[in-house]
Amino acid sequence: METLELKNLKLTWLHGGVTHLDGGAMFGVVPKPLWSKSYPCNENNQIELRTDPILIQFDDKNILVESGLGIGKLNDKQKRNFGALEESFVERDLAMHGLTPGDIDYILMTHLHFDHACGLTMPEEGKFASVFPNAKIIASRVEWEEMRNPNIRSRNTYWKENWESIQEQVEVFEGEWTLGPIKMVHTGGHSEGHSILVIEDEGETIIHMADIMPTHAHQNVLWVLAYDDYPMDSISAKEKWMEFGVKKNAWFTFYHDAFYRAVKWDESGNISEKVEKKRN
Repeated sequence: METLELKNLKLTWLHGGVTHLDGGAMFGVVPKPLWSKSYPCNENNQIELRTDPILIQFDDKNILVESGLGIGKLNDKQKRNFGALEESFVERDLAMHGLTPGDIDYILMTHLHFDHACGLTMPEEGKFASVFPNAKIIASRVEWEEMRNPNIRSRNTYWKENWESIQEQVEVFEGEWTLGPIKMVHTGGHSEGHSILVIEDEGETIIHMADIMPTHAHQNVLWVLAYDDYPMDSISAKEKWMEFGVKKNAWFTFYHDAFYRAVKWDESGNISEKVEKKRN
């Protein structure tokens, strides 16, 4: 498992599953001859996208960013449509750190689409149960409201089985939420309630832009997803936080990237430092 350490805080990427989605949808109006130079696709025009939660540890707290695909949540049709060739190994990976799901204190949900939220619950005796029973699950109020009351477009990604059994654990915020060096900021864009993370630890900075910049290949502020509900909000947020991050020499971290866990970009847009994902 790959790690990134600051002075008082450690990030570890767990294995939460993998999907393969249409490259055109993931890069919106960007022509394939452009995006395919930065991120490869298979013969079906699909690109590999990890769904790997990040374990953040500081001050004896165990925090997850997102929850992965879970186990036993997708049927055969969904696995085929989403190219889900691997489910979650989060519990195994936690055990390698001497932890159980019950040891997780917080789960920070940038948004609640199925590929981020399926790992929150598990099938149990014909129903669904919480995977992390002692965790506080943090999301923006706007996101939580849409999760429970999706519209005609979003109901395909906000699933009842991902929220009904954990609703007592959910704590919502408006604008910003903080815990020690971690701040969640509501940005909108990918979804109306989408949030990012900003971590500042003794002069070091991490920015996790979740699905407004799902991979390193989405560095260009105009390269946004066809899945985005509010693409101009995605562009605005990317522009703001990319400028902030580059000035801070920040690490940019990823949940979906199949090649990099984190990168730093210099002012010319070149990668100056990187944490690569180990390839099997």
